[in-house]
Amino acid sequence: MKTQYDVYISNIPLRELSEWTIKEYSICHNENKYFEVIAVNVTIENREVSSWQQPIIKPLENGICAFVIKEIEGVLHFLVQAKFEPGNFDILEMAPTVQCITGNYNNEESKSELPYLDFVLTVCEKSILFDSLQSEEGGRFYREQNRNLLIKAGNDFPIETPPNYIWMTLNQIKMFIRFNNYINIQARSLLAAVSFKLENQ
Repeated sequence: MKTQYDVYISNIPLRELSEWTIKEYSICHNENKYFEVIAVNVTIENREVSSWQQPIIKPLENGICAFVIKEIEGVLHFLVQAKFEPGNFDILEMAPTVQCITGNYNNEESKSELPYLDFVLTVCEKSILFDSLQSEEGGRFYREQNRNLLIKAGNDFPIETPPNYIWMTLNQIKMFIRFNNYINIQARSLLAAVSFKLENQ
């Protein structure tokens, strides 16, 4: 998929942004969706610079990152998606089965647009192998938290996938971790949870 698509980016002045409002200390979406860019004044000890001001991204809701796992021919497979995100160095990266801000998909119509989200949000508790609310890196994001899930699907979960999804074994995924710009940070965080679970069983 990296070879099939190109990304073209152009800069525009902030005043030409559509559907966004520029306030004194923030830039926000007109419908209060997605995120805000806010101004922060930082003071900290024991650093070469003790205080500074900067813009930072403030998510408006918690996100959800989930890997669906299924046993195929006796081997556990992870359902991986090829996902485009702003800032990707090489167009697409491998991501968890579901990665989104759930508030953006809070109705039936929009849920149907994102594969597997409804399954993840309605799965029975006994199918959840791991469930943790994790704070993300604070240098770029203001109080961002994601619910991280590992979910084991049953025999009735379909093997067929949309074009940008694929089943991969844990060893196959770990092989790609050795190279830059293939596995995104959300997937790597969940894979760390997989290792933790295996070591503590």
